[in-house]
Amino acid sequence: MKTIAIYPGTFDPITNGHLDLIKRALRTFDEVIIAVAPSQKKQPLFNIPERLDLIHDAVKGLKRARVDTFNSLLVEYVKKRKGNAILRGLRAISDFEYEFQMAHMNRRLNTNIETVFMMPSEEYSYLTSTIIKEVAFFGGSVKGLVPEKVEKALKEKFKTVKYFPG
Repeated sequence: MKTIAIYPGTFDPITNGHLDLIKRALRTFDEVIIAVAPSQKKQPLFNIPERLDLIHDAVKGLKRARVDTFNSLLVEYVKKRKGNAILRGLRAISDFEYEFQMAHMNRRLNTNIETVFMMPSEEYSYLTSTIIKEVAFFGGSVKGLVPEKVEKALKEKFKTVKYFPG
């Protein structure tokens, strides 16, 4: 049986921390689907087509990584894509409470789908898309923390954006 992990998130933008988890998950799963979600809480810097383009470029060498979007309950999307697991990253204790609640709700909604937690490599354990955007907005270097195309896209985006998009 083919094992498919769904890695949901806003990926605004994708970081090397995300890529670290994707690459490591591909050691365990036959396929990883990076599922881009619109954010109800956040105001994304990049729109969905821009995020998809950046993610496609970042994973182009990963043959078993797929990129998709969804706008439904996550468990419904996982079922539709015949997924076995939801992949989530845990950077710090602060992530755990929210992720724990979501994992239990997803299990309540569908007991056949497991949530798998992975910790990023130490070099990315502090990294979030929000931190990346803030550093880039104020002119700091994000080299080595995001794919090269993301670094360029951030510089280009912040030429026209005059406020920090939290």
